[in-house]
Amino acid sequence: MANPSNSLNKILSGLLPDSFRYGVVALFCGSLLLSCSSGDNENKATESQEQTGLAHQQEQAPVEDDGKGIGPVSSIEVSADIDDALAAEGKTIFEGKCSACHQLTDQKIVGPGLLGVTEKRKPEWIMNMVINPEEMTKKDPTAKKLLAEHLTQMTNQNINEKDARAILEFLRQNDLQAQGK
Repeated sequence: MANPSNSLNKILSGLLPDSFRYGVVALFCGSLLLSCSSGDNENKATESQEQTGLAHQQEQAPVEDDGKGIGPVSSIEVSADIDDALAAEGKTIFEGKCSACHQLTDQKIVGPGLLGVTEKRKPEWIMNMVINPEEMTKKDPTAKKLLAEHLTQMTNQNINEKDARAILEFLRQNDLQAQGK
């Protein structure tokens, strides 16, 4: 049996010069590749799968705002006195990871100024915001408002609970000093 590509080659070589023949073959191959997938059907199939998947999910109940935020910290004990060693550790962490965007005054840089934050927010909320800023700005009503006001997502600095607790103690110390206590 004759090879079909040889037959096509003979027909084209008799009708067209070599340069045109190669061009015709290239155009034919290119149009064959493009006709195999336009992408439209693939996108429709993906959208259909997404819609089907969403239809089977139950709606989540709105997050109850208990003022503690969203994250790993659900309860934290703070004493009336400041732990100076913990606050000093928090100051070091704050200066290295937070001070580029936050002032210890009420002045906004990129994010809000933090003066008085320990009076406005519960300790758990502050720690959850430091540890878990992306989820907080998606689910916590107060964090959503802050994001809308400041128009910048707080960067996740990969701060663990121990370091967040130290930052909290430093912020408490800052607020008490500002009050003259």
